[in-house]
Amino acid sequence: MSRSSNIPAALFLRLLLWLLAFVTITPFLLLLLTSIKSKADVLRGAFALPAYPHFENYVDAWNAGHFNIYFWNSIIVVIPVVAVSVFLGLLTGFAFAYLSFPLRRTLFAILTLGMMVPAEAFIIPLYYEMRYLGLINTYAALIIPQIAMSIPFSTIFLASAMQQLPEEVLEAAVLDGAGRFHILRKIVIPLMIPAMSTLALFLFIWTWNEFLIPFILVNDDAYRTLPLGMLFFQGRYTVNTPVLTAGAVIVIFPLILTYLVFQRRFIAGLTAGATK
Repeated sequence: MSRSSNIPAALFLRLLLWLLAFVTITPFLLLLLTSIKSKADVLRGAFALPAYPHFENYVDAWNAGHFNIYFWNSIIVVIPVVAVSVFLGLLTGFAFAYLSFPLRRTLFAILTLGMMVPAEAFIIPLYYEMRYLGLINTYAALIIPQIAMSIPFSTIFLASAMQQLPEEVLEAAVLDGAGRFHILRKIVIPLMIPAMSTLALFLFIWTWNEFLIPFILVNDDAYRTLPLGMLFFQGRYTVNTPVLTAGAVIVIFPLILTYLVFQRRFIAGLTAGATK
């Protein structure tokens, strides 16, 4: 097929990608536009531009919605959840990828089953267990269940990524007499950084957006996270659309910023092993 005959197909594909990008980004652009409008600007239409940007909507949302408390609570919860889940997933993934031990397949099946059970199925028993342990209205009630829910996916994700590593490198390390800990620390971890970064980004997004567990296990305003705080903020500011959308932008802005910073590692982690 000649090169000239591929031009219409390439042009059509590029137009399709631009159309999909436009459809994807338009709702967020409208959210940003509404967040800097006044109430009068909102009544003039969704696409109407404001006379000048009303950035005071963000100040009102931040102060009135207690987002300063909710923001730091989300940070306090998401950092240990991501760090511990990636670390434990690395250890368990290494075991399932390379080691032989009793009930290996059974344990792997149990982990897979744990990943499929929705939080709605165990949230009530979890509440009573946390209340029995005296952990209701604590950071531990938000962190420990999230780590437990993240370990199955972390294990399966990293074990699958480790199985894509070059076997020759690992076999050479074994022939040189390297131990398991040395192989994990000096060979596997450096090669797994793209996959670990992708996993960390997934866990960050899921933990940051988690709503059900904070809603059930926390009723003290001092421990609420951003998605839960947004629920109560929405109830107070339903009629003030610009301030309400400014609060929504505050909630999702860390997710977008994190993705933009780590997008290259995210894509590299997703495509790792694709060309093996």
